[in-house]
Amino acid sequence: MKIFEPLEAGVIEGISKTLGETNKGLSGTEIEKFLAEARIADCDPIITKWKRLYNAFVNYQNKNKNSNNILTFINKSMSPARFVGKNEQFEDIRFELNKYLSFSGLKLKENGKFTSTDSTSTISEAEQKANRFKSKLQQRNTHEKIYEYCKAELLAENYFHSVFEAVKSIAETIRQKTGLNHDGSELIELAFSIKNPLITINKLSNETEESEHKGFANLIKGVFGMFRNTAAHAPKITWEINETDALDIMSTVSLIHRKLE
Repeated sequence: MKIFEPLEAGVIEGISKTLGETNKGLSGTEIEKFLAEARIADCDPIITKWKRLYNAFVNYQNKNKNSNNILTFINKSMSPARFVGKNEQFEDIRFELNKYLSFSGLKLKENGKFTSTDSTSTISEAEQKANRFKSKLQQRNTHEKIYEYCKAELLAENYFHSVFEAVKSIAETIRQKTGLNHDGSELIELAFSIKNPLITINKLSNETEESEHKGFANLIKGVFGMFRNTAAHAPKITWEINETDALDIMSTVSLIHRKLE
Protein backbone atom coordinates (compact mmCIF):
# COMPACT_ATOMS: atom_id res chain seq x y z
CA MET A 1 0.00 0.00 0.00
CA LYS A 2 1.26 3.45 -0.92
CA ILE A 3 2.11 5.62 2.06
CA PHE A 4 1.03 9.25 1.63
CA GLU A 5 3.06 12.00 3.24
CA PRO A 6 1.50 13.90 6.16
CA LEU A 7 -0.63 16.90 5.21
CA GLU A 8 0.34 20.38 6.37
CA ALA A 9 -1.66 21.76 9.29
CA GLY A 10 -3.17 24.47 7.07
CA VAL A 11 -4.31 21.87 4.56
CA ILE A 12 -5.90 19.76 7.31
CA GLU A 13 -7.67 22.83 8.68
CA GLY A 14 -9.03 23.75 5.25
CA ILE A 15 -10.25 20.20 4.60
CA SER A 16 -11.85 20.06 8.06
CA LYS A 17 -13.66 23.36 7.60
CA THR A 18 -14.91 22.28 4.16
CA LEU A 19 -16.22 18.90 5.30
CA GLY A 20 -17.57 20.31 8.57
CA GLU A 21 -19.26 23.34 6.99
CA THR A 22 -22.67 23.96 8.56
CA ASN A 23 -24.89 23.98 5.46
CA LYS A 24 -23.23 21.77 2.86
CA GLY A 25 -20.84 19.71 4.95
CA LEU A 26 -21.24 16.49 6.91
CA SER A 27 -23.65 16.01 9.78
CA GLY A 28 -22.38 14.97 13.20
CA THR A 29 -23.70 11.46 12.62
CA GLU A 30 -21.95 11.22 9.26
CA ILE A 31 -18.67 12.38 10.79
CA GLU A 32 -18.93 9.64 13.42
CA LYS A 33 -19.70 7.03 10.74
CA PHE A 34 -16.88 7.95 8.35
CA LEU A 35 -14.27 8.37 11.10
CA ALA A 36 -15.05 4.82 12.22
CA GLU A 37 -14.90 3.49 8.65
CA ALA A 38 -11.58 5.26 8.07
CA ARG A 39 -10.24 3.91 11.39
CA ILE A 40 -9.58 7.34 12.85
CA ALA A 41 -10.25 7.90 16.54
CA ASP A 42 -13.05 10.37 17.28
CA CYS A 43 -11.16 12.12 20.07
CA ASP A 44 -13.46 15.16 20.59
CA PRO A 45 -17.01 14.14 19.57
CA ILE A 46 -18.88 17.00 21.28
CA ILE A 47 -17.07 20.07 19.92
CA THR A 48 -17.69 22.07 16.73
CA LYS A 49 -17.79 19.81 13.66
CA TRP A 50 -14.78 21.21 11.84
CA LYS A 51 -12.67 21.27 15.03
CA ARG A 52 -13.78 17.69 15.74
CA LEU A 53 -12.49 16.64 12.33
CA TYR A 54 -9.32 18.72 12.65
CA ASN A 55 -8.43 17.20 16.02
CA ALA A 56 -9.17 13.67 14.80
CA PHE A 57 -7.07 14.12 11.66
CA VAL A 58 -4.14 15.74 13.47
CA ASN A 59 -4.20 13.13 16.22
CA TYR A 60 -4.14 10.32 13.64
CA GLN A 61 -1.38 11.93 11.61
CA ASN A 62 0.82 12.62 14.64
CA LYS A 63 0.62 8.97 15.67
CA ASN A 64 0.99 7.37 12.22
CA LYS A 65 3.18 9.89 10.35
CA ASN A 66 1.08 9.60 7.18
CA SER A 67 -2.22 10.89 5.77
CA ASN A 68 -3.60 7.61 4.40
CA ASN A 69 -6.65 7.31 6.62
CA ILE A 70 -7.48 10.99 6.25
CA LEU A 71 -7.62 10.46 2.50
CA THR A 72 -9.74 7.36 3.07
CA PHE A 73 -12.15 9.50 5.09
CA ILE A 74 -12.41 11.95 2.17
CA ASN A 75 -12.97 9.07 -0.30
CA LYS A 76 -15.78 7.64 1.77
CA SER A 77 -17.49 10.92 2.56
CA MET A 78 -17.21 12.09 -1.07
CA SER A 79 -18.48 8.89 -2.69
CA PRO A 80 -20.55 10.04 -5.72
CA ALA A 81 -23.30 7.60 -4.76
CA ARG A 82 -24.01 9.78 -1.73
CA PHE A 83 -24.73 12.79 -3.94
CA VAL A 84 -27.21 11.40 -6.46
CA GLY A 85 -29.54 14.30 -7.24
CA LYS A 86 -27.17 16.70 -5.46
CA ASN A 87 -24.47 17.17 -8.07
CA GLU A 88 -24.02 20.89 -7.41
CA GLN A 89 -23.37 20.23 -3.73
CA PHE A 90 -20.83 17.54 -4.65
CA GLU A 91 -19.00 19.86 -7.05
CA ASP A 92 -18.99 22.74 -4.58
CA ILE A 93 -17.39 20.59 -1.89
CA ARG A 94 -14.97 18.95 -4.34
CA PHE A 95 -13.93 22.38 -5.61
CA GLU A 96 -13.10 23.58 -2.10
CA LEU A 97 -11.28 20.37 -1.15
CA ASN A 98 -9.13 20.53 -4.27
CA LYS A 99 -7.91 24.01 -3.34
CA TYR A 100 -6.27 22.55 -0.26
CA LEU A 101 -5.33 19.14 -1.67
CA SER A 102 -3.42 20.80 -4.50
CA PHE A 103 -0.78 21.93 -1.98
CA SER A 104 -0.06 18.21 -1.43
CA GLY A 105 -0.06 17.33 -5.13
CA LEU A 106 -3.48 15.64 -5.01
CA LYS A 107 -6.79 16.16 -6.77
CA LEU A 108 -10.17 14.61 -6.03
CA LYS A 109 -11.75 13.51 -9.31
CA GLU A 110 -15.43 13.36 -10.26
CA ASN A 111 -15.49 9.65 -9.41
CA GLY A 112 -14.50 10.42 -5.81
CA LYS A 113 -10.98 9.01 -6.24
CA PHE A 114 -7.64 10.77 -5.99
CA THR A 115 -5.15 11.44 -8.73
CA SER A 116 -1.70 12.99 -8.59
CA THR A 117 -1.16 16.52 -9.85
CA ASP A 118 1.64 19.08 -9.76
CA SER A 119 1.69 20.51 -6.26
CA THR A 120 1.00 24.20 -5.79
CA SER A 121 2.70 26.70 -3.52
CA THR A 122 0.55 29.81 -3.92
CA ILE A 123 -3.13 30.62 -3.40
CA SER A 124 -3.63 31.74 -7.01
CA GLU A 125 -2.22 28.45 -8.32
CA ALA A 126 -4.56 26.51 -6.06
CA GLU A 127 -7.54 28.57 -7.22
CA GLN A 128 -6.68 27.99 -10.87
CA LYS A 129 -6.27 24.23 -10.44
CA ALA A 130 -9.61 23.91 -8.70
CA ASN A 131 -11.45 26.29 -11.05
CA ARG A 132 -15.12 25.48 -10.53
CA PHE A 133 -16.59 27.82 -13.13
CA LYS A 134 -14.59 26.27 -15.95
CA SER A 135 -15.46 22.80 -14.69
CA LYS A 136 -19.17 23.61 -14.80
CA LEU A 137 -18.83 25.00 -18.32
CA GLN A 138 -17.13 21.79 -19.40
CA GLN A 139 -19.97 19.75 -17.90
CA ARG A 140 -22.32 21.68 -20.20
CA ASN A 141 -20.16 20.79 -23.21
CA THR A 142 -19.60 24.50 -23.85
CA HIS A 143 -18.25 25.46 -27.28
CA GLU A 144 -14.47 25.71 -27.52
CA LYS A 145 -14.66 29.35 -28.67
CA ILE A 146 -15.62 30.31 -25.12
CA TYR A 147 -12.27 29.11 -23.78
CA GLU A 148 -10.38 30.63 -26.71
CA TYR A 149 -11.66 34.15 -26.06
CA CYS A 150 -11.78 34.35 -22.27
CA LYS A 151 -9.13 32.02 -20.89
CA ALA A 152 -7.63 34.47 -18.39
CA GLU A 153 -11.03 35.62 -17.16
CA LEU A 154 -12.18 32.04 -16.66
CA LEU A 155 -9.10 31.16 -14.64
CA ALA A 156 -9.83 34.10 -12.37
CA GLU A 157 -13.54 33.19 -12.21
CA ASN A 158 -14.34 36.74 -13.28
CA TYR A 159 -17.94 36.31 -14.40
CA PHE A 160 -18.44 39.92 -15.53
CA HIS A 161 -15.50 39.97 -17.93
CA SER A 162 -15.93 36.33 -18.96
CA VAL A 163 -19.40 37.18 -20.27
CA PHE A 164 -18.13 40.33 -21.97
CA GLU A 165 -15.32 38.49 -23.78
CA ALA A 166 -17.50 35.51 -24.70
CA VAL A 167 -20.19 37.69 -26.28
CA LYS A 168 -17.54 39.67 -28.20
CA SER A 169 -16.41 36.36 -29.68
CA ILE A 170 -19.72 36.10 -31.57
CA ALA A 171 -19.14 39.32 -33.50
CA GLU A 172 -15.55 38.37 -34.25
CA THR A 173 -16.57 34.95 -35.57
CA ILE A 174 -19.20 36.53 -37.84
CA ARG A 175 -16.63 39.01 -39.18
CA GLN A 176 -14.19 36.18 -39.87
CA LYS A 177 -16.83 34.21 -41.76
CA THR A 178 -18.13 37.12 -43.82
CA GLY A 179 -15.19 39.48 -44.30
CA LEU A 180 -17.32 42.35 -42.97
CA ASN A 181 -15.80 45.04 -40.78
CA HIS A 182 -19.04 46.23 -39.20
CA ASP A 183 -20.26 45.73 -35.63
CA GLY A 184 -23.46 45.48 -33.66
CA SER A 185 -26.87 45.44 -35.36
CA GLU A 186 -25.42 46.58 -38.69
CA LEU A 187 -23.12 43.54 -38.78
CA ILE A 188 -26.01 41.18 -38.03
CA GLU A 189 -28.35 42.74 -40.61
CA LEU A 190 -25.74 42.49 -43.38
CA ALA A 191 -24.59 38.98 -42.44
CA PHE A 192 -28.11 37.53 -42.05
CA SER A 193 -29.98 39.45 -44.74
CA ILE A 194 -32.84 37.40 -46.20
CA LYS A 195 -32.26 38.68 -49.75
CA ASN A 196 -28.48 38.37 -49.79
CA PRO A 197 -27.31 36.41 -46.72
CA LEU A 198 -23.63 35.85 -46.07
CA ILE A 199 -24.44 33.30 -43.36
CA THR A 200 -27.45 30.98 -43.28
CA ILE A 201 -28.52 28.42 -40.69
CA ASN A 202 -30.90 26.64 -43.09
CA LYS A 203 -31.86 26.62 -46.79
CA LEU A 204 -34.31 29.56 -46.50
CA SER A 205 -36.63 27.57 -48.77
CA ASN A 206 -39.91 28.45 -47.04
CA GLU A 207 -41.52 30.87 -44.61
CA THR A 208 -40.74 28.69 -41.58
CA GLU A 209 -37.04 28.58 -42.38
CA GLU A 210 -37.00 32.33 -43.02
CA SER A 211 -38.60 32.89 -39.60
CA GLU A 212 -36.00 30.66 -37.96
CA HIS A 213 -33.21 32.57 -39.72
CA LYS A 214 -34.64 35.95 -38.63
CA GLY A 215 -35.15 34.66 -35.10
CA PHE A 216 -31.53 33.58 -34.86
CA ALA A 217 -30.36 37.00 -36.07
CA ASN A 218 -32.60 38.68 -33.48
CA LEU A 219 -31.24 36.37 -30.77
CA ILE A 220 -27.71 37.59 -31.52
CA LYS A 221 -28.88 41.21 -31.50
CA GLY A 222 -30.51 40.62 -28.14
CA VAL A 223 -27.37 39.06 -26.70
CA PHE A 224 -25.33 42.02 -27.91
CA GLY A 225 -27.80 44.55 -26.51
CA MET A 226 -28.27 42.93 -23.13
CA PHE A 227 -24.84 41.55 -22.32
CA ARG A 228 -22.12 43.05 -24.48
CA ASN A 229 -23.29 46.66 -24.65
CA THR A 230 -24.29 46.72 -20.99
CA ALA A 231 -21.00 45.20 -19.88
CA ALA A 232 -19.07 47.67 -22.01
CA HIS A 233 -20.69 50.72 -20.44
CA ALA A 234 -21.67 49.70 -16.92
CA PRO A 235 -19.06 49.41 -14.17
CA LYS A 236 -18.74 45.95 -12.68
CA ILE A 237 -19.82 47.14 -9.25
CA THR A 238 -23.25 48.28 -10.56
CA TRP A 239 -23.92 45.37 -12.95
CA GLU A 240 -23.14 42.24 -11.04
CA ILE A 241 -23.26 38.77 -12.65
CA ASN A 242 -23.44 35.73 -10.42
CA GLU A 243 -22.26 32.26 -11.34
CA THR A 244 -25.69 30.95 -12.36
CA ASP A 245 -26.34 33.91 -14.68
CA ALA A 246 -22.86 33.61 -16.18
CA LEU A 247 -23.31 29.89 -16.88
CA ASP A 248 -26.67 30.49 -18.58
CA ILE A 249 -25.29 33.34 -20.70
CA MET A 250 -22.30 31.19 -21.70
CA SER A 251 -24.68 28.40 -22.73
CA THR A 252 -26.53 30.84 -25.00
CA VAL A 253 -23.27 32.03 -26.53
CA SER A 254 -22.25 28.40 -27.00
CA LEU A 255 -25.53 27.67 -28.82
CA ILE A 256 -24.93 30.62 -31.15
CA HIS A 257 -21.43 29.40 -31.99
CA ARG A 258 -22.74 25.90 -32.78
CA LYS A 259 -25.34 27.37 -35.11
CA LEU A 260 -22.69 29.56 -36.79
CA GLU A 261 -20.75 26.40 -37.62
